[in-house]
Amino acid sequence: MDRIMPTAVFLAAIGSGVMGGFFYGFSNVVMAALGRVAPQSGIAAMQSINVTVLNPIFFVLFFGTALLAAILAIVALFQLSQPGAHMLLAGSILYLGGIILVTMIFNVPMNEALAGIDPASPAGAELWASYLDRWTVWNHVRTITGIIASACFILALAAST
Repeated sequence: MDRIMPTAVFLAAIGSGVMGGFFYGFSNVVMAALGRVAPQSGIAAMQSINVTVLNPIFFVLFFGTALLAAILAIVALFQLSQPGAHMLLAGSILYLGGIILVTMIFNVPMNEALAGIDPASPAGAELWASYLDRWTVWNHVRTITGIIASACFILALAAST
C-alpha cells in the first residue's frame, strides 16, 4: 500500500493536469478559432471534433483519472488526520465535480444538441451563437478545476512524503 498510494496520487496529478491542459487548449485556441469562421464551418468542425474525441486514449485518461479520484477521495475520507489527506480530498472533489460532472451536465448535452443540427440551417446559426459562449464558459471551469486538482494532488503527495 505504501507504494500504491504515491503512484495513484501521482497518476491522478498527471491525469488532472493533462485534462486541464487539454481543456485550456480548447478554450483558448480551438473555440476562439471556431468563433472566427462562418457558423456553418464552425458547427461542422465542432461536430467532427465531438466524434473524434471519443477515442480509447481520451476515455482512459478522462475516466481513468475519475476512477483514481474516486478511490483517492474514499481513502482520504478514512485518513483525514494524515498529512496531505485534505489536499487529496480537494483534488478528488475538484476533478470529479469540475471535470466529470460539468462535462456530463453541461458540455455533453450541448454537444448532443449540436450533433443533431444541420450546419447550414438558420437554426444551426442560432444555436451556434449561444453554443460558442456557453460551451466555452463551462470549458473554462473544466480547465481551472483540472489544473487546481492537479496542484492539490501534487501538494498531497508532497505532504505525505
